[in-house]
Amino acid sequence: MTSRTSLAARLAALLPDLSPWRSSADFRLLWVQGIVTYFGSFMALIALPLQIKDLTGSPLAVGAMGAVELVPLVLCGLYGGALADAADRRKIILATEAGLGLLALVLLVNAALPDPMLWPLYGVAAGVSALAGLQRPALDSLIARIVPHDQLPAAAALNSLRWQAGAIMGPSLAGLVVAYAGHATAYSITVVTFAASVLMCRGLAPAPPAETGRKPSLRGIVEGARYAWSRPVLLGTYAIDMAAMFFAFPNAIFPFLADELDADWSLGLMYAAGSVGSLVLGLTSGWTSRVRRHGLFVVFGAAVWGLSIAAAGWFGDVWLVLVCLGFAGAGDMLSGLGRSTIWNQTIPEELRGRLAGIEVLSYSVGPQLGQVRAGGMAGWTGTRPAIWTGGVACVASVALLAAALPKLLTYDSETDEDALRRRARGAAGPAVEPAA
Repeated sequence: MTSRTSLAARLAALLPDLSPWRSSADFRLLWVQGIVTYFGSFMALIALPLQIKDLTGSPLAVGAMGAVELVPLVLCGLYGGALADAADRRKIILATEAGLGLLALVLLVNAALPDPMLWPLYGVAAGVSALAGLQRPALDSLIARIVPHDQLPAAAALNSLRWQAGAIMGPSLAGLVVAYAGHATAYSITVVTFAASVLMCRGLAPAPPAETGRKPSLRGIVEGARYAWSRPVLLGTYAIDMAAMFFAFPNAIFPFLADELDADWSLGLMYAAGSVGSLVLGLTSGWTSRVRRHGLFVVFGAAVWGLSIAAAGWFGDVWLVLVCLGFAGAGDMLSGLGRSTIWNQTIPEELRGRLAGIEVLSYSVGPQLGQVRAGGMAGWTGTRPAIWTGGVACVASVALLAAALPKLLTYDSETDEDALRRRARGAAGPAVEPAA
């Protein structure tokens, strides 16, 4: 009996830590809202490149989405970070969710035309990128306010789990919906999910700026950038993620990989496979709440991502490709847990929005440029070489950056000065539910 009890205890320790869900009503609401939003977003995320592929037949045209999205993301991400430090974050989230829903409606109207046009697809892609850049800093910086400091690693794991659930359901169903019901049906689902999301966000508590908050300005943005530049640990998280995504983010050319492998049926699974791997890691993430060396998560996870993407491009069997993409997703989630935890543990509240803006660029610009790289290289070398060479380059760049920024590898939440300072300041900060 004792051995059985011990085994049960060890298995229970692997399960996700639900303490943020129990302690914060706003965290629960955001978690559920995120499931709904991610489902609709991924539905459109798959339908949009598929529609461009259907209209043009060009991998470069699909990869060009990354170039179209890049400038709005950079400008609005930086401004959105400054805005999150100066305005009510709840209002920012509400306004941008409504805007994203309207853009989904534009896609629906265009898809319903007898001859859908190409240019609105790029216009909406740019608009979505701009609104996401404005919204993400407010969303990301809100977590450190509504969740107690000692529960931040658990919150990062639960948020990643939420993201992966949407990333699995959305792409898996999107491929089927587009194939059997058309692009318009996929966009209709997206519109409905954003309408539901806006209604849920109205239930969030107000999140006014800190007393030291100032109006958004270029000076404030520069102040945030200087802080980030002066912290090698933060620089390491940004640089490694951007390098990994730039070299090894081949999602834009998955439709062409499915064609090359003579497995059109596998496209939705390709988009979802990484999320399955992430979900498996998330469901066994309880142990991550007891880890202090989160910089190791960032480096090791990014290396696993690169190796797995390289293997996915090398193998010619579609089932092996899907398995490799699953391992890539697990590595990406591990790296993401490390990044999110370090950011929330070390950045002071008065700079949280501006640094969240920089974080948006670090995990968004890389994939946008990665789409351009993958699409352009696929047109030159072929689809599979574009994938496996990118994976190899990812591993090499992660190794070089880890060597150049050793403080990331030695980061310890119990000894790092910024983490200790943030813990002391946040001891009475996060708003949690009172005991019943």
